[in-house]
Amino acid sequence: MSIKTKHTELIKAEAKRLGFLSCGISKAGFLEVEAPRLEKWLNDNRNGKMQYMENHFDKRLDPTKLVEGSKSVISLLLNYYPHHIQKDEKAPKLSKYAYGMDYHFVIKDKLKTLLHTIEEEIGAVEGRAFVDSAPVLDKAWAAKSGLGWVGKHSNLITKKTGSFYFIAELILDLDLDYDMPTTDHCGSCTACIDACPTQAIVEPYVVDGSKCISYFTIELKEQLPTEMKGQFNDWMFGCDVCQDVCPWNRFSKPHNEPLFNPHPELLDMSRKDWEEITQEVFSKIFQKSAVKRTKFSGLTRNIEFLKD
Repeated sequence: MSIKTKHTELIKAEAKRLGFLSCGISKAGFLEVEAPRLEKWLNDNRNGKMQYMENHFDKRLDPTKLVEGSKSVISLLLNYYPHHIQKDEKAPKLSKYAYGMDYHFVIKDKLKTLLHTIEEEIGAVEGRAFVDSAPVLDKAWAAKSGLGWVGKHSNLITKKTGSFYFIAELILDLDLDYDMPTTDHCGSCTACIDACPTQAIVEPYVVDGSKCISYFTIELKEQLPTEMKGQFNDWMFGCDVCQDVCPWNRFSKPHNEPLFNPHPELLDMSRKDWEEITQEVFSKIFQKSAVKRTKFSGLTRNIEFLKD
């Protein structure tokens, strides 16, 4: 067995031990196919008020500009599909990824442990961990390393597990064995396009971020546009519609990460409870949650917008 293969197997075994769903590796370099797509997406103003998407264009497309001397992009998936969902069908809805503790904290800890193990077993490496907070095209790298394909709703889909998972990366200056991309299995299905409440999937594989419910309820800090009234399908934070209708998510299985379990009271809250939520209840239920991004004022703005 070559030293490269030995290192690759060690990393994949440790990723599995840490609870990651899967681990794929690709050669660090310029993303030639994604470059014109990203440029067109930005030129068409699909990013709305998300100005940060325009920053670091070159770094977004080339990890060797993010981590000097990097040779490998290790992509990791972590399942967040919940055991139970909100009980009141009429209650304002929360995207499933935000039920438990903020994934940034959970995954960063796992990545630090993985990096530490690599350094202990292999020796000093230059590397950085990324969880959706730096200019890295997560889905492109995960697809390149064979973890799934990018579906028509622009999320990564995996045959056996669907798409309810987070994507993270370690970018290292270490030569490893590289995985091959998988094939697209969306076929002629248009379930996600047909179901999107705001027609945000403007063509297969292209989402207009500025029309997406997740954008309105999380990213947009100003007043919600009145023309969107009645189109949010009761989503108050994020939106799962395109994933909920995807046939591949029939294979989603509940996660086994205790930190992703919701606050005991969250799933029991009724529509009335949400409409009367106080700062105190918000702080208690979302103490370490990704929902804190929108703040109490943002969440109550969204809930108010859902009222008839």
